[in-house]
Amino acid sequence: MIDRAAVIAVLDAIPDPKSGQGLVASGLAKGLTVAEDRAGFAMEVAVSDAALYAPVRDAAEAALRAMPGMTRVSVILTAEAAPAQEPRRTAGLSSAAVDQTRAKAPVPTDRPAHVRRVLAIASGKGGVGKSTVAVNLAAALSALPRKNGGLSVGILDADVYGPSLPTMLGLSGKPGYEDGAIVPHEAHGLKAMSVGLLTGAGDAMVWRGPMASQALTQMLTQTRWGTETRPLDVLVVDLPPGTGDVQLTLIQKTPLDGAVIVSTPQEVALADARRAHALFQKVNVPTLGLIENMTGDIFGKGGAETEAARLEVPYLGDLPLTAAVRQGGDAGTPVVVAEPDGEIAKRFAGFAEAVAKALNI
Repeated sequence: MIDRAAVIAVLDAIPDPKSGQGLVASGLAKGLTVAEDRAGFAMEVAVSDAALYAPVRDAAEAALRAMPGMTRVSVILTAEAAPAQEPRRTAGLSSAAVDQTRAKAPVPTDRPAHVRRVLAIASGKGGVGKSTVAVNLAAALSALPRKNGGLSVGILDADVYGPSLPTMLGLSGKPGYEDGAIVPHEAHGLKAMSVGLLTGAGDAMVWRGPMASQALTQMLTQTRWGTETRPLDVLVVDLPPGTGDVQLTLIQKTPLDGAVIVSTPQEVALADARRAHALFQKVNVPTLGLIENMTGDIFGKGGAETEAARLEVPYLGDLPLTAAVRQGGDAGTPVVVAEPDGEIAKRFAGFAEAVAKALNI
């Protein structure tokens, strides 16, 4: 077990080039996280000081890795431009655009009929495995043991430009339409809806923002997710990457009970994860946790854990880069269903328990 005091002592033995104090004593080490066999933190410096502090980051990583029992280390150096000393004219957003970035008063909306909780899965950046995590987390929630036989779970593929749910759940064919409502497909215990089930497999979604938003609204509000006697416990919404029209439509059309953000460990992905978190903060949606996907030697380890500490949100855990996850998605059977006793399924079960507790379901 790594001792936090020992980690602080090691870091304080490395001087801040400017103050001369240790990294922790000087306040340079932000969001220090110490676990059983790992440690990590972030350093925020001005852009002009990035070259000065790069060797400091390297020295801190080396010192931590040298500690007995330490197997995982993450030290992130971020550089931010300092504000200009004198006012000057610059290009910028219009006042109307700036106003849209400010938190607005809650919009009076209703959640989809007979749905108890709505959970968003977001990433900010594409290609981090968000949809894979969304599908497996939904399946893990459905498998949670409950007195009434388990949770009723649905999943909505809101990525209208690149729908992947049909492939990942092995679905095909258009859904039924009965009594004025779309009847979702069911697979692996999940009710599922995707724009990929309404269009041809090879069709390109050449849609402007309003059209994409309209498609999401239809799937969200006109799908029979549950009934009065058997409501849906939780609807998992797989959001597209970014913070644009589709995300805003979801927020305006239904109250979100929480969001889970997926990121890979490297800084280029974490930067967009921060933006996703900022979006949810602006509209008062709690971030229930960060999940680090594809952790390992290729993309690194510990970046999301350090970022979660910096953002002061729960860190749910990591998922290693393994072939079984990819194979399950390609075959239409989530890995938590294909290998329910495997290590990946156990990790998703832990994520599901934490999310269910946060959602009070």
